Amino acid sequence: MKRLIILSICMLLLPVAGCRSAAPSKNAVEVLTEGGEKFPDFLVGKWKDEKRNWEFVFEPDGTISSAVIDNGLIRVKPEEKVATAPMKDGGKAVYELGQWMVQYSQSRRELAVGVVVDHFRMDMGSYGLEGRSTDWFIGPVSENSQLWHAQWLAFPEYAAFGPEQSIRFPIDPNDNPVDNLVFKKQRRLN
Repeated sequence: MKRLIILSICMLLLPVAGCRSAAPSKNAVEVLTEGGEKFPDFLVGKWKDEKRNWEFVFEPDGTISSAVIDNGLIRVKPEEKVATAPMKDGGKAVYELGQWMVQYSQSRRELAVGVVVDHFRMDMGSYGLEGRSTDWFIGPVSENSQLWHAQWLAFPEYAAFGPEQSIRFPIDPNDNPVDNLVFKKQRRLN
């Protein structure tokens, strides 16, 4: 609970503490940088975590053009707001994306990314899984700008459903961070 309170306070105070949006909040990804500075060039490109297979592609303005998210390891594009993927056995997964956020502090070399899935549903015949989730990745970028050491904080709500009932899974937000991930900057293959 302590981490949740600290994270909430930090998110509320960041804009007041001299940060300015580099991209309008009407976009699918809001970008905040310390002092309103330009999003750093060294962060532009693809960043991938090999442990859990999360991936983010940052554009020059700091927005995320695509990502591979943990829920089903599906590639999504935040601007499109809805992503679908086929499931084994003929089912389908649908993800409705919410407002994402990218924050960067030059003085701390700290990158934070907020991923919001407003609703997802994975249909596997008459059974499936649905819910919503908010995931935060927060941590420093290495001096050589090739590694991002991020704590993964997850706030999911999941329910399994079947022909006769639905079962909600209790998730304790005190179980954070879920993991410590290392994202590596990927080289371009032209």
